[in-house]
Amino acid sequence: MGNYQKRSGQNLQGIINDLKRRPEDAARELNVPLEKFNSYLRGEREIPAKVAKRATEIWPVNERDFYCLRDDAPNGIKIMRATESAQSSRVMERAGKPYYEYRDTAASSVSQFRPEWIKELCVVNNDEADNPEVQWNNGHFMHQFTYFVGPVNFYYQGEDGKKKIAVMNTGDSMYITPFVPHTFATRKNDAGESGLILALTYGNKLAGETQQELSALGTELASQYAMDFSTPMKAFGSLLRFHREAASMDYEELEWRTTLPVALLVRYESGNILPNRVDLESIAEALNIDARELLPPNKVGEKVIVKNYQDTFRWNCPSTHPAYKLVELAGTRHLPHSKALEMEVLKDAGSDVGSLDLKVGLHQYVYNVGKTPVNVNWYSAGQTHHDFIHPDDSLYLKPFVHHNFRGKDGKLLVLRIGGRAAGEPQRELSLIGKENADRAVSELMPWFNKEGKNKI
Repeated sequence: MGNYQKRSGQNLQGIINDLKRRPEDAARELNVPLEKFNSYLRGEREIPAKVAKRATEIWPVNERDFYCLRDDAPNGIKIMRATESAQSSRVMERAGKPYYEYRDTAASSVSQFRPEWIKELCVVNNDEADNPEVQWNNGHFMHQFTYFVGPVNFYYQGEDGKKKIAVMNTGDSMYITPFVPHTFATRKNDAGESGLILALTYGNKLAGETQQELSALGTELASQYAMDFSTPMKAFGSLLRFHREAASMDYEELEWRTTLPVALLVRYESGNILPNRVDLESIAEALNIDARELLPPNKVGEKVIVKNYQDTFRWNCPSTHPAYKLVELAGTRHLPHSKALEMEVLKDAGSDVGSLDLKVGLHQYVYNVGKTPVNVNWYSAGQTHHDFIHPDDSLYLKPFVHHNFRGKDGKLLVLRIGGRAAGEPQRELSLIGKENADRAVSELMPWFNKEGKNKI
């Protein structure tokens, strides 16, 4: 029995539980013999595509609901060697000339990383933003963190609609929001060096199922989820309006529940002023929501964030007897579960290997940007594992896996993202409680016992 089939069976159990179908009900409606259907539930057989298709015809489900994520990192880590990366090389042309060489780096079906090694083939001899040699893209759906190696010019569209340029060098970094047009080129230099970037694109909460739901709603309806977050006041007003309308509550009812005058509530919702803490909590109580649901962003974020290496925060981890020296790279407060770091490994490969001093509740991408191999040690599936990542090797690491890196003078680029589970899903799982987490992750039983149950 494969792990994927087992998980598919548990997933199917959850589907029929939610639809309040017993196995015999589901088997009959899907025209599947009961014993065969039970074998799907036990994970002994793969669920055929025709069964999933039949289910979509008679139940309010989608075919996607029947297919689990493939786990291509069963031991907690997936490594991609530099030689494998080089084999994926492909040159992209723009305006009839070679523009980029792309190479894949470590990615997993479990996470939302889509990272690429990209060498700039377009060479420019000035730092003008409107250089005619530069070919722009249209922007893309994914968030992007970029780490620069060598002389690279980064071109992007500013919020004023004008072309901008950032002159970047090794160790510099940037973060860019989705759909901002941008491009990269190598600066002409005496050494004839071609710059390159590690362009780590990744999905956040809008990707995957959320994007599919918005697509099914259609542009006219789905676009209304996008509120006015241009200022904190307008953001609060938009959130208040959304939750008030969701409760079908008019101003007069909200006034009665909060004792705040209608005129003041209208000013709040119009985005003219922000409430004080007492009024905020009173409004949240009246709407039966947590006050955090009405809180606007502390600061309207920039769509492009550029950080020069010399301007970064640096610290030792841990502060005493450090194993790592960390450099904070470009990031945005609006993605609190995304962290970009450069990590210098301070302990050699033979020291303290068994002390797995790192555990992070985020998906991790790691690229060896240094000149020496780094030993990676981790604990997963009941045992400790060891491997090396050589220069230009990369790896994916699952959340909450205990691990460490050893190899004095090693240097790693580390990008951490929350993926699908961090944030609101994490809060929901926390409310359900650890005692029910196993069933929330994979349904293990029917929702009731046919033989009856009198005690709990």
